[in-house]
Amino acid sequence: MNAQKLSKRLETVASFVPTGAVVADIGSDHAYLPCYLVHNGIVTKAIAGEVVKGPFESALRQVKLEGLEKNITVRLADGLKAVEESDGVDTITIAGMGGPLIVSILENDKESLKSVTRLILQPNIHAKVIREWAIRNHWAVLDEVILKEDEKIYEVLVLQRGEMELSEQEILLGKQLMANKTNVFIEKWTKEIDNWKRILTSIERADDTTDIAKKREEVIRLIKLVEEALNNEES
Repeated sequence: MNAQKLSKRLETVASFVPTGAVVADIGSDHAYLPCYLVHNGIVTKAIAGEVVKGPFESALRQVKLEGLEKNITVRLADGLKAVEESDGVDTITIAGMGGPLIVSILENDKESLKSVTRLILQPNIHAKVIREWAIRNHWAVLDEVILKEDEKIYEVLVLQRGEMELSEQEILLGKQLMANKTNVFIEKWTKEIDNWKRILTSIERADDTTDIAKKREEVIRLIKLVEEALNNEES
């Protein structure tokens, strides 16, 4: 992967960036995504934010190597603190982190989201918490994709401002992902069911306490939710 050829998951993130957007890529690592967006004429201005010094220095080097210092500003900052009001950022990308960490980044600096109209988020795990955050904070899922790369499964969620109502099943699985029900979607959730069934087997061997009973009930409920989605041809 480099600034000209992104990984499949980052290429998917890039595909949702509107032409002419001002992008802040949070946790930018080598700044491959902002460089790619500028090289391909999708954006002319971007911020690459990094909280760790090593990746920050890698991003600086990459931007200089690509000759894009006038287009991309690299900042050493924690999360959305990399975004300044004068930047005019309207699109934020956060990729390659767990869902809970992405949510904490968004939650910690809501002021930095004032001018933002689109969030493109790629959680490695627990996309559910992003949908929950979106509902609470008046964002709606515009699009969502599930993909597999190097034997790992990822989801990309595209949020825009708006109200959204989702059922518990849709929060867990993704309303659009349930509707499309791709082979990757089926693979992911079939594996999850298998994992939950192994947990259930372990629980059955444990002493029957109130906590164990609650855990058993929760796992059975999750298995039922997912099996219903996988088995429902109309979902």
